Amino acid sequence: MNAPAPLVELVRGGLREGVHFGSAVLLNADGSVLRSVGDVTAPMFPRSTVKPAQALAMLRAGLELPDDADLALGAASHNGEPGHIERAAAILARHGLDEDALRCPPDQPMHEPTRERWLSDGTGKRRLAMNCSGKHAAMLATCAQLGWPVEDYLDPEHPLQLGARETISELAGEPIETATVDGCGAPLFAIPLIGLARLFRGMVTAGGAAGRVADAMRAHPWLVAGTDRDDTELMTAVPGVLSKIGAEGVLALALPDGRAAAVKISDGASRARGPVAVEVLRAFGVDITGGRVRDLAEQPLLGGDRQVGVLRVIPGALDA
Repeated sequence: MNAPAPLVELVRGGLREGVHFGSAVLLNADGSVLRSVGDVTAPMFPRSTVKPAQALAMLRAGLELPDDADLALGAASHNGEPGHIERAAAILARHGLDEDALRCPPDQPMHEPTRERWLSDGTGKRRLAMNCSGKHAAMLATCAQLGWPVEDYLDPEHPLQLGARETISELAGEPIETATVDGCGAPLFAIPLIGLARLFRGMVTAGGAAGRVADAMRAHPWLVAGTDRDDTELMTAVPGVLSKIGAEGVLALALPDGRAAAVKISDGASRARGPVAVEVLRAFGVDITGGRVRDLAEQPLLGGDRQVGVLRVIPGALDA
């Protein structure tokens, strides 16, 4: 197996201060490998990048969500802004459920201004504010509609989770051999990075319910992530791109023609994802010369009130 490769560098005061290592794989439209660096065949935990596949599994099971904005929230890692919380609560309410039915842990909003207001007002942690509450609300809606038990919907042997496991394995083209529990309490399955890229390619090329999930996310990027988030910026600025980040430095994206990529930053650095995402788009020939996406390519490092360095992809890092 190949070792992780140096992908992103921190340059401050003219000196390379540090390097983020990782692995990446880029697929052509036909699914063949365009570029690959680091180890892309060993099992890894894709974290929230597989939420589109979990949403697809819910649709396949029979979930009916007439508003595709709700479907986008069902595949989200949202900021916990008021619009996210209100929509998740509405999904629950339509099925006779409330916040207490959620089994994701209580949390404060990720969105800093919203979190500051909560802290100022003395508002405590809430399950609806947790970034995965949209997914959990959609999971509960699926169970309610199909008559499945709602109390143990996170049990790995629950029909909901068995369906998610099957869908992830199918799209990734890989058997599921290792499983654990994700940060939100849902089952988490290990797949190779190349399998994650295949999964995203399948989301944009398979049509049907998979296409509906991809279209919903691309139509409602703010619901997928929120204000000032990489997924929001990428799907807003780049026509047709499907993008989803995951914890521990994971990112996957796909273009409408089936070109797809998956990235894992070995040390879990979230700030390294943006520059790599932009470099992946460049490698695919996507024009990223304008707007916020260009700003993601080189993130400033500040010293006092001025820029003294930059975080950027190492030149040639994705050329292997």
